[in-house]
Amino acid sequence: MTRVAVIPGDGIGVEVTREAVLALREVAAVSGEPIEFEELPYGAEHFLKTGETLPQAAFERLEECSAILLGALGDPRVPDNRHAADILLGLRFRLDLYVNERPVRLLDERVCPLKGRAPKDIDFVIFRENTEGLYAGVGGFFKKGTPDELAVQQDINTRKGVERIIRHAFEQARARGRKRVLMSDKSNALTYGHDLWQRVFREVASSYPDIEASHMYVDALAMQLVKDPTPFEVIVTCNMFGDILSDLGAQLQGGLGLAASANLNPGRPGLFEPVHGSAPRHAGKNVANPIGAILSAAMLLDSVGRREEARRMEEAVAACVREGQTTRDLGGTLSTTEAGLAIRRRIRGR
Repeated sequence: MTRVAVIPGDGIGVEVTREAVLALREVAAVSGEPIEFEELPYGAEHFLKTGETLPQAAFERLEECSAILLGALGDPRVPDNRHAADILLGLRFRLDLYVNERPVRLLDERVCPLKGRAPKDIDFVIFRENTEGLYAGVGGFFKKGTPDELAVQQDINTRKGVERIIRHAFEQARARGRKRVLMSDKSNALTYGHDLWQRVFREVASSYPDIEASHMYVDALAMQLVKDPTPFEVIVTCNMFGDILSDLGAQLQGGLGLAASANLNPGRPGLFEPVHGSAPRHAGKNVANPIGAILSAAMLLDSVGRREEARRMEEAVAACVREGQTTRDLGGTLSTTEAGLAIRRRIRGR
């Protein structure tokens, strides 16, 4: 039995997560293979009422699930968004979800900002190291608030952390029939940590002679992705550069409303989420694009071995995008709930 824990999040997160759950229920009904859902209340509302973010008891329940579906977090009533950091980063670190996977796949040329690009031209995946780097939170202030203030943010790269994300990228390339893996860094300026990335990449690549291994500095890669994204298949990089490049990739495929993501550690429950924010000013208006959440749910199914159902969801989304059955950000006229319904109809084959 597939058991999915659902944390709806804040703002539009609640609305799009609802559509993702409905899509999962639909595909399970079509396949005849049930999914058990458990909704957990953790988010801004719960934090404001109780002061809790993600207690240990909830974490232990999440560990027992097959996967976690998470809505966007963030609420202006919690100015420092500490509940969001505790939940999202807490899960990433406590479950050691060292892989952030961001697929970039164009569904229809109409939504691509590049001229003359077809779906065959944009189809790659970015594997971002998810637990180290500049986002590890190592650093501090000295003489804060004074003219002599010093702020230090340290870039943490361990041999274990670098090797496992690079090896994951090669393993996934081989498993998916991809022929090229590119590692991106800034080793011409960031000497020590990225020297480690260079050495480990060469060593790991030698174990995969069937896959072409290459390297680009991150600034050159960003330019090339805009000029011609066609040659790229698998990109692996550090936490911060992966964050930036994957948002650039999201724009190539039509915007953050289409962008799905997975946070993974093989053998542990994965965390799946759309990458857009909670957009409080749009909350409750029934205008948010549910596709990123629904595609994240499809990634969830794929991760637990339900690949046919995942493909069915992806194909339903692609058909709706091609036919303009979308929310306004993609040029359609549908509301959040109408767009979700259109996708569910496609899942049913109608």
